Amino acid sequence: MSRRLDVVVVGGGVIGLACARALLRAGREVTLLEARTIGAGASWGNCGLITPSHALPLTRPGTPRRMLAGLLAADAPLHVKPRFDLAFLSWGLRFLARCSHSGMRRAMIGRGALLERSRRLYGEWVGAGLDCEWREGGLLEVFATEKARDRSHTVAELLREHGIESRPLEAPALAEFEPALRSGLAGGLFFPRDAELRPDRLLEALAREVRALGGCIEEGAAVTALGPGRIETPQGSREAESVVLATGAWAPILARKARLELPIQPGKGYSITTKAPADGPHIPLLLAEANMAVTPWASGLRLGGTMEFSGYDPDLNERRIQALRRGALRYLRTSSGEDPCEWCGWRPMTPDELPIIDRVSSGLVLAVGHGMMGVSMAPATAEIVAALVTGEAPPVDPAPYALTRF
Repeated sequence: MSRRLDVVVVGGGVIGLACARALLRAGREVTLLEARTIGAGASWGNCGLITPSHALPLTRPGTPRRMLAGLLAADAPLHVKPRFDLAFLSWGLRFLARCSHSGMRRAMIGRGALLERSRRLYGEWVGAGLDCEWREGGLLEVFATEKARDRSHTVAELLREHGIESRPLEAPALAEFEPALRSGLAGGLFFPRDAELRPDRLLEALAREVRALGGCIEEGAAVTALGPGRIETPQGSREAESVVLATGAWAPILARKARLELPIQPGKGYSITTKAPADGPHIPLLLAEANMAVTPWASGLRLGGTMEFSGYDPDLNERRIQALRRGALRYLRTSSGEDPCEWCGWRPMTPDELPIIDRVSSGLVLAVGHGMMGVSMAPATAEIVAALVTGEAPPVDPAPYALTRF
């Protein structure tokens, strides 16, 4: 059975839903296919931080040293599971080659453009009625040691060069700024432009809007093969004017069916979601030495972070969950609330910490590889994808995100 469609978006995470929304608003007919259920992947467990402050990538001097340390400790914030994997070895060599000052600065420009544009668009979306527990109030990065605090001065200066402002907080001011923090911390860095939302609420709201705009969402529709303007599912073959691939960490597997090699590796992240504790934090936090985030919502609290390269291993590593709890207790008086929900999922990591947003043929557009920034970069990504499909001029220069850079 074959049906001719206009645009098919493959993937029901935040990137796929945002792309579907943008395409519908551009006047296209959209069918979105999701192998499981909407938001079943990495989007659900995201900490929901909307962060222009995160323009600085992992690809920077010093990261290779931390990765080597992570080989020895299974609960290290950045852990690489020793294994023989040629694809990961190739990816790792590309990653290491970009851990330089020049590679870092190139990535900062591309990341910064998407993050800042998305920050503005979220404000417009929420103003138009998108319900996702949005809150503007900034983000505080907290340092337990003087070494980390002093190192942050260099980071702050780099970000300032790219138009991202921050304000340092000395140790005595931390308790007044956020009473949930323990005493004895070394200081903090406040980013006033950052914001937060609740990802599962965002996904629900985007799905409602896609349907309200006339889009069709099919869950349980696993794509088994695809090519320019064509996809195969257990339900049958579909032909389309354009196919948008937005399947996150699964993108390399599907792309091979279209004879495309995508340099993406699954980086497993973990989170713990609880009820909001009465004495929990009031603003989102980054806990520097623990490499983790804490996001408070009116409806709950989420601890999240760590990066584990272990292939497509689906197991939840309890040691890494406990590392999140220990990390939180190093900074907070209360680490979490009641009824914890533990989660792990794969983020789609590229070697240069930039996504791949590109029209690779007349009928196939890629919107993949957003790493830990899928929620933060979704609105701007969707604008670019809609422009690539319709032939309009994109609001953000797509050149830094082209597949040909690899």
